[in-house]
Amino acid sequence: MNYYIVIPAHNEEAFIALTLDSLISQTVLPKKVVIVNDNSTDKTAEIVTAYAKENPFISLVNKTSSALHLPGSKVIQAFHKGFETLDEEYDVIVKLDADLILPNNYFETILNIFEKDATIGIAGGFAYIEKNGEWILENLTDKDHIRGAFKAYRKACFQQIGNLKPAMGWDTVDELLSKFYGWKVVTDASLIVKHLKPTGANYNKTARYKQGEAFYTLGYGFLITSIASAKLAMMKKKPLLFLDYIKGFWKAKAAKTPLLVTEEQAKFIRKYRLKKMKEKIF
Repeated sequence: MNYYIVIPAHNEEAFIALTLDSLISQTVLPKKVVIVNDNSTDKTAEIVTAYAKENPFISLVNKTSSALHLPGSKVIQAFHKGFETLDEEYDVIVKLDADLILPNNYFETILNIFEKDATIGIAGGFAYIEKNGEWILENLTDKDHIRGAFKAYRKACFQQIGNLKPAMGWDTVDELLSKFYGWKVVTDASLIVKHLKPTGANYNKTARYKQGEAFYTLGYGFLITSIASAKLAMMKKKPLLFLDYIKGFWKAKAAKTPLLVTEEQAKFIRKYRLKKMKEKIF
């Protein structure tokens, strides 16, 4: 199986060499790695160029976009820019962040997962962050969810869900749509990925409302949004974020923001989320 990687990168000079080192040390090397330098003002592009000289499967694409960090849309637009430069000769496409250290057997394990079961559409490991000198699980999501920082998609699944959506919630809607089309999403707890920058480190007030908007555009409806908002606010240990999320939901509803899914898909998503919530309670 061939796998291609696209890495959106904005001002990642502190980390990108560590990420690229962990890629060139993989037991099964990627066929292609495209780093999309998205408006960086630091040495990101120089570092990538140096690696590309030594490793012909690495290439650099430059993109200019606004400097404003909005979760979701900016990073996926950069992903699209990189993906457009690739051919169709891949079995697995990977969206990777530029601030990760992957274990050497990461992609060998991921490819084995895909090879063992043809119904698996998305696979990934778990994110760990450093706290007081120890690497601990970055516990922001359920154990059956793969973080947006490292997502590997089987080609047929990736095509069926229609690529990645340039909006916040892209890394939830991809999994929900995969399930809608009958694909499995698989996590492997043995794959410990070191996440060098905690999630949401750069988010501002606008971004906080964006989470509620994302719940709306996923077709959650108010009940599921309320439960999901409360859970996320508690996980982040910031209970007041709940109000921001709910405000974001109502703002999106009032603005008639288009959903990321069809009405049929939204119905499936609500049913699926409620089923998962009931399983946890009972």
